[in-house]
Amino acid sequence: MKSVKPKKFLGQHFLKDLKIAQAIADTVDACPDLPVLEVGPGMGVMTQFLINKDRPLKVVEIDYESVAYLKENYPKLTENIVEFDFLKLNLEQIFDGQPFVLTGNYPYNISSQIFFKMLDYKNLIPCCTGMIQKEVAERIAAAPGSKTYGILSVLIQAWYSVEYLFTVHENVFNPPPKVKSAVIRMTRNETQNLGCDEKLFKQIVKTCFNQRRKTLRNSIKPVFAQNDAQGNQNKQEPKDHSRFFELEILNKRPEQLSVDQFIHLTNLVSAELTK
Repeated sequence: MKSVKPKKFLGQHFLKDLKIAQAIADTVDACPDLPVLEVGPGMGVMTQFLINKDRPLKVVEIDYESVAYLKENYPKLTENIVEFDFLKLNLEQIFDGQPFVLTGNYPYNISSQIFFKMLDYKNLIPCCTGMIQKEVAERIAAAPGSKTYGILSVLIQAWYSVEYLFTVHENVFNPPPKVKSAVIRMTRNETQNLGCDEKLFKQIVKTCFNQRRKTLRNSIKPVFAQNDAQGNQNKQEPKDHSRFFELEILNKRPEQLSVDQFIHLTNLVSAELTK
């Protein structure tokens, strides 16, 4: 079978450099003994190195041409090809509920969605590695106070330790993307419970960074507006939050808060909403 033609609507950019492909595949070695799930193998440039590791391997591929190519060129893999949309998969069924390493040359157009799904299955995925757009990798690894620190930084770093491993240039892909790429590794930290309402934590982080130029005093107001609107529907007396908005932490902007400070803020908001 001839090589697969990259499809723009799937965000496909096929890696051509075998040394880089092996280097990315080897990032899973930091989490030995666990099965590996590769997302978007394409023509198997990384898969060929993952197959040689002494551990179970499955691949998820939505492109029918790539699936046909993999079956023809990697017949041993045939029974372990999942022809499906990764974002719609129940990951508990992949390795019968066993933890696994997630890896891949991730499609740029859905990389953030892939990592949000990883967070939904964080207890099944102790390690996630792979290649993404350099800008997204920098965002995930960013520290508080930097311009790239944002929603992904906080939500992922709450549960994972992040390593920015190396940068990959455009000329090693077909077709070359318009941006540089980067390889990262995320390893589950020891946190089992944030010590706050996780749903509210996510809401606060997303709401505040959606207005990142404002101080928290202003950017957090939609959280209260939504809760108060619900209270009005239930015919509750309107609450006075004026004292809450005098808190010193609200003088900061969202990029100035560490994960622990966002957890603290979540508990303050939770107490205010339920008083």
